[in-house]
Amino acid sequence: MNVGNSFDLGGRTALITGSSRGIGRALALGLAAAGAKIITHGFRDSPSSEDGVPHYAADLADASACTRLAADVIADHGRVDILVLNAAADLRRPWLETSVEEIDYLLAANFRSSLLLCQALMPPMITRGWGRIIALGSIQEAQPNPKYLVYAAAKAAQTSLVRNLARQVGTSGVTVNNLAPGAIATDRNAGPLADPAYRARVEEMIPAKRIGEPADCVGACLLLASNAGSYINGASLYVDGGWSA
Repeated sequence: MNVGNSFDLGGRTALITGSSRGIGRALALGLAAAGAKIITHGFRDSPSSEDGVPHYAADLADASACTRLAADVIADHGRVDILVLNAAADLRRPWLETSVEEIDYLLAANFRSSLLLCQALMPPMITRGWGRIIALGSIQEAQPNPKYLVYAAAKAAQTSLVRNLARQVGTSGVTVNNLAPGAIATDRNAGPLADPAYRARVEEMIPAKRIGEPADCVGACLLLASNAGSYINGASLYVDGGWSA
């Protein structure tokens, strides 16, 4: 096997949700460097739309927005070979203080959107005999923080979805996997990590003794998105410095 060519994504089209910044942005740049045509998505318009990369804005907690996003991307670009489900919403709050509306929004953004996008974009992959679904999970699945109870539960539900779908499409040429980052230095985590005491506690729990960077997630994503990872299906790959071990 030519190892170099097995990671080549030339001729593939990848849609990365939640890719305006942070981990999603790093994954988009990494897949683009491997040769993929990149389509980005964000909650709102993004500067990425100004550099020639197609960009779509949608609140994926809205079911109709999920359907519309999939339809618009297919109408404009013809196909999606790689779907990276990175868009997410979280809420740091004690579970007893979380409202019904907040629970519904978190479940819609973190779980329902993934299911709806898979319903829309997986069947053509199966018909073509090649496709990659990569859902972004979280260290919260393995090390749940009490203040992120609903978010952690939604990510665990998404991983159950990944495993279920992987078993159903195992002979189709489509793989479905979960990539679960640990503590990563993103804008979303900037507030808590700005507290030196909190950051020190988190780093002490991580065997690598450091907070990860968005770029740390790129290699794992490239493996799961390429032919190099064609025999990996239904897996949860933690990129967390060993925290989940």
